[in-house]
Amino acid sequence: MSQPLPSKLYRSGQVRELDRIVIEEGQIPGIDLMERAGTAAFSTIQVLWPDARHITVVCGGGNNGGDGYVIARLAHQAGYKVQCLHVKPPGELKGDAKMAADRAAELGVTLAAYATPSQTDLLVDAILGTGLDRPVSGELARVIDELNALDIPLFAVDIPSGLNADTGAVMGTAIRAAASCSFIGLKQGMFTGHGPACSGRIIFSNLDAPQDLLDKIKPASRLLNFQKLIKLLPRRPADSHKGHFGHVLIVGGAPGFAGAARMAAEAAGRVGAGLVSVATATDHAPLISLARPEVMAHGISQVSDLNPLLARCNAIAVGPGLGQTDWSLGLMAKVLESSIPLIVDADALNLLAAEPSHRDHWVLTPHPGEAARLLGTTNAEIQADRFAAVRAIQEKFGGITVLKGSGTLIADRNGEIAACPAGNPGMASGGMGDVLTGVIAGLIAQGLSLVDAACLGVHLHALAGDATALDGERGMLATDLLPELRRLVNP
Repeated sequence: MSQPLPSKLYRSGQVRELDRIVIEEGQIPGIDLMERAGTAAFSTIQVLWPDARHITVVCGGGNNGGDGYVIARLAHQAGYKVQCLHVKPPGELKGDAKMAADRAAELGVTLAAYATPSQTDLLVDAILGTGLDRPVSGELARVIDELNALDIPLFAVDIPSGLNADTGAVMGTAIRAAASCSFIGLKQGMFTGHGPACSGRIIFSNLDAPQDLLDKIKPASRLLNFQKLIKLLPRRPADSHKGHFGHVLIVGGAPGFAGAARMAAEAAGRVGAGLVSVATATDHAPLISLARPEVMAHGISQVSDLNPLLARCNAIAVGPGLGQTDWSLGLMAKVLESSIPLIVDADALNLLAAEPSHRDHWVLTPHPGEAARLLGTTNAEIQADRFAAVRAIQEKFGGITVLKGSGTLIADRNGEIAACPAGNPGMASGGMGDVLTGVIAGLIAQGLSLVDAACLGVHLHALAGDATALDGERGMLATDLLPELRRLVNP
């Protein structure tokens, strides 16, 4: 149960193809796979809810419902009190699902039409599977909304009903589970958008399918793996000096926004950059140096003031607190003349949306609102398919794109997309993006490639947020992450 999730993520059509390959080429009958799925799910229930003795399984009309009938039968055989409720009469089922329902009934499980569950310790969602292609409506929507409203833990079989397996969007309404047990291949939609909130804790089983068969389908995306990524930061030699670890330049901090530039600068230092400079409004420079004397803050009154700073740095982050004034436009234009690796965030992204360009030496880090401006669309459209959005931004602007939010996504130049499995709602507060920008800049300054810095930076940032959330999500500040960032880059 504590094993890490595999890195490969799939679209729903790919998972159906994996099922077909395993059944046909692996010569494993579909009903046997269904039995394995039900067994894996029931074992998960026993581990996660060891005190539950009364469970209610709500079964749909497809193979997901078939998995539910297997769970109900196994629970009944194990001595649980079982309610098995159906939203489609068992007599109308076909194939493996009908076989599973018949087996449950033959062994004494009472199958009843759906009614509001009561006096139960756990609700099992086996209503809809990965094939959902239209919004849930009518009676099914009512059932899902009613289950969500009950003060009873919910466990989703394979994927929460109503969640789009490909995009992470809610299709009208969706189950909000405490945990989910997914089979054969992890569905990418469970890890971004509404996916994390609907899926809860995700457990995976490949149902003992032969690995050579599962390897026949190239995954659609992948999960970040921190244990692999952190190896990009080697142990430092004893004779190291600050010049070995790069010089970051933060460009931002228009009048009234010194904090954004300072947070990005301090984050760059906390992940190991050897030197950090800030180019900011003239009134801010002494304040930043006073608050964090390790940061070299420079007041910029005219664009030419940037020249000596650009000559000394090897990573630039532009945007934190930059604003959209003539001063901001001048600094942005000057930075874009350079070929130094660049991280573009916040108002720099808004300036870029107004005057698009394509470059290979930058990392763009938009949140959904900024992403919508970059693509000339709406926030809702971005969230409806975050995978498509991050790919579209990367293709339009080049380099690496980081689409922030629940289940942050990273798209590289090869069209590959990675999803971050960490992070929490406590990170929904001002300044978190500025810290992430500084983290990525600090990693690039130390010699990491743009894509490696983006992937490691996103995961470091999210894990630092999770560690900070141990003291509570509500009230978390961006600067609370800084001590955790330092700890995480020194495993």
